[in-house]
Amino acid sequence: MTKTNLITGFLGSGKTTSILHLLAHKDPAEKWAVLVNEFGEVGIDGALLADNGAMVKEIPGGCMCCVNGLPMQVGLNTLLRQHKPDRLLIEPTGLGHPKQILDLLTSPVYEPWIGLRATLCVLDPRQLLDEKAVQNENFRDQLAAADVIVANKEDRASTESHEAFELWWQNFGGDRQRVYATQGNIDQALLDLPRTNTAELPASDEHAHHHAVKKGLAALSLPSHQRWRRSLNSGQGHQACGWIFDADTCFDTIGILEWARLAPVERVKGVMRTPDGLVRINRKGEDFFIETQNVAPPDSRIELISAVNTDWNLLQANLLKLRLTLGD
Repeated sequence: MTKTNLITGFLGSGKTTSILHLLAHKDPAEKWAVLVNEFGEVGIDGALLADNGAMVKEIPGGCMCCVNGLPMQVGLNTLLRQHKPDRLLIEPTGLGHPKQILDLLTSPVYEPWIGLRATLCVLDPRQLLDEKAVQNENFRDQLAAADVIVANKEDRASTESHEAFELWWQNFGGDRQRVYATQGNIDQALLDLPRTNTAELPASDEHAHHHAVKKGLAALSLPSHQRWRRSLNSGQGHQACGWIFDADTCFDTIGILEWARLAPVERVKGVMRTPDGLVRINRKGEDFFIETQNVAPPDSRIELISAVNTDWNLLQANLLKLRLTLGD
């Protein structure tokens, strides 16, 4: 039976960073797997989690609970039956609702396979000051479904965000556990806490619609003859636009960082090839984190998410100007 944890959190809360920290500190004798879902289709989180000591399976292009859970079930079955991990971490999109996923994980068909442990919700307490986030039912229900609330980004906290979190905890914390973290630095022991929160969640109105069935479970890749490609996705009040470029395309380091920093969107994630090696980009609002490594990824991919209409063509034109090796 595979020990399994659901790790939720709204856009930019730090889910992937938390999982990277957990992977870096896992017992090397254990076999771990990560099932990751993204709102967009180019697979940024899969690229970030690759080569970090776990088998990674991606479900791009929406939320796991859509299309009657079929993409979720196929990805889950593949990991459980083919790889037989000791532990499975499931990271839904920040725009996803936890009810259908938890319903599936606790269904009789998975009872012999899955030992469901605590659900962790990673929260940036500053989001409690954002009325748009607070009014989002997915945001509220991610918190409501959790056994452990991880108040992340302590290094970015303010007096106002601390007060907002304390007020929220007084009203909704109950007898659950809360921990504070910076850059997703959480104790692995949290994963072995039991699942005690069995509160019945309502079905999400935002997911009462039908999503188009995606073409597959793998993140977007390029045909051998194609130098780059753009992919669009929309739903749940947000739009995503992502680009993937082949391995022969490099980007000006300073230029790509400025492009990502100034893009008029709320979320940017990317793994880009530059003359300085790999550049990992992670931006939520004005929080902008970069990491460089002296390695070259197999391709470059970057994705933007916006809650308002955005001129993707203009952003694309400026992005293409930053290529040092120009393709078609």
